[in-house]
Amino acid sequence: MGVNVLIVGTGAREHALTWKVLQSPLSRAVFCAPGNAATGAIAVNVPVPTTDVDGIARLAHEREIDLTIVGPEGAVAAGVVDRLTSVGRLALGPTAAAGRIESSKVFAKTLMQKVGVPTPAFAVFTEASAAKAYVQKQGRPFVVKADGLAKGKGSIVPDDIPETLEAIDTFMLSRAVGAAADQVLLEERVEGREVSLLALVDGERVIPMVPACDYKRALDDDRGPNTGGMGGYSPPGFFTDDDVRAAVATVFQPVVDELRARGTPYRGCLYAGLIQRPTGVEVLEFNARFGDPETQVILPRLSGDVLPAFQAAAAGNLSPESLSWSDRVSVGVVLASRGYPGHYQTGHPVEGLSRLEPDVFAFHGGTVAAPDGYRTAGGRVLTLVALGDTLADARDRVYRSAQRVSFEGMSYRRDIAQREITASVAS
Repeated sequence: MGVNVLIVGTGAREHALTWKVLQSPLSRAVFCAPGNAATGAIAVNVPVPTTDVDGIARLAHEREIDLTIVGPEGAVAAGVVDRLTSVGRLALGPTAAAGRIESSKVFAKTLMQKVGVPTPAFAVFTEASAAKAYVQKQGRPFVVKADGLAKGKGSIVPDDIPETLEAIDTFMLSRAVGAAADQVLLEERVEGREVSLLALVDGERVIPMVPACDYKRALDDDRGPNTGGMGGYSPPGFFTDDDVRAAVATVFQPVVDELRARGTPYRGCLYAGLIQRPTGVEVLEFNARFGDPETQVILPRLSGDVLPAFQAAAAGNLSPESLSWSDRVSVGVVLASRGYPGHYQTGHPVEGLSRLEPDVFAFHGGTVAAPDGYRTAGGRVLTLVALGDTLADARDRVYRSAQRVSFEGMSYRRDIAQREITASVAS
């Protein structure tokens, strides 16, 4: 008997998950709720919103779903996993309580403090006047973070004190992200190299994936506003296997042990946004889900069948050999609508997807099907990912393919992975 899989979400991350699960000889049928135009071409889309807990539970029952994979943080916070597990359905993702490690930055920070996980110093405020007074007294800028979920727009990195005060007003007075900023954190600015490390967790055991680096700013040279991610690559040469093992021991395992001790065991993919400093790694954030765009650059490097590992994590019986990885490397570039993450236009035809080079994959994040192919329907339209024997090879391949794709207003960063290649040449 095969496995019926339901993937909850709408973006390029979910397209990549669907693509990878379909490669498993164990998969019988794959459904997406609600999915997107590209998942609908390879799986079965069902028009159930990601936060419709009742609808997803009903769908899992009607389609005899054996494993549900939860993509977006909103579905975690809404309690999709809680409902599914309450009726005996296997789900890869944390409960809403365990997912607070992403849905509340204050919760995550205090948890890390309790178990000794290194993280930049912070202060929490519920009033804009108090937060601004603190900045003035300290006499330096801070990273300003909304406590709650803000769709990738809950963090501002100011360069000076006036920008810090403006960021506080943006969150707490202008209410740019609504109730997510009922509490605001002011976090110490720290310097170092950032890296994303994702791991499968079964409530007790932690199996790391390969590390990746993503690019959050909209423009080259890390300029412009923060976005949901404009690309990435894997692996970063500066983050070794020893670094991965150390992060599991000092970051992941203490947090997983504490959540289990509190009666809220974490099962699913746990994402740590790390910064590597001379004193070791520190945690900038946790996400209670697969990362985006990290998932798109990591999954093509995963060799073998992914479905048994996903099932084992959800069931609580992961083993160290659950994941194996190719030696090939990957580079991913997000093709976005002009103006993203601000105002942008949609509805433009997407051309050139049939002309991608070999070993280049197009994961759809914001498209709709049209008689002539696909049209744009979001800010991050596509993530192009190339595999290669070297980063330079993969980078050249993905950027050549990006030049073959076009839609009105298409924009993308042109410096993805360049710093890694430059550093390698210099050494």
